[in-house]
Amino acid sequence: MDYIQWSDNLSVGVQVFDEEHKNLVGFVNRLNNALTIGSAKKTMEEILSSLIRYTIIHFKHEEDYMALHGYPALEKHRAEHEALKAQVADFHERFVAGKTTFSLELMTFLRDWLTNHILGSDMAYRGFFNERGVQ
Repeated sequence: MDYIQWSDNLSVGVQVFDEEHKNLVGFVNRLNNALTIGSAKKTMEEILSSLIRYTIIHFKHEEDYMALHGYPALEKHRAEHEALKAQVADFHERFVAGKTTFSLELMTFLRDWLTNHILGSDMAYRGFFNERGVQ
């Protein structure tokens, strides 16, 4: 069973972002599955690195759309993205250095941050983009 279940209530009404969010959910689910079965550190690091790379691409994509369409809360949204990138980069560095391990606490953080960000900050741009024909 997936750690995060995708459902229509997570849809922000912009197809490209919904697909990217589904991919982010997939990465978190793969990390959780690897943790559950006790995968090797190398496997966990590869999945985490892929999640980080994809997250950076997705955040830039959202921010580029926001800038292009004049989204008024762009800077606030960007600050949330930067905070998560810093937290995950810090964890990644500590993990690679052997100073921390994957845990239920980390998985809970990733799940909660992702779903709360989608349901809160991302959902806030739904009407803005839809009014401009971005779907």
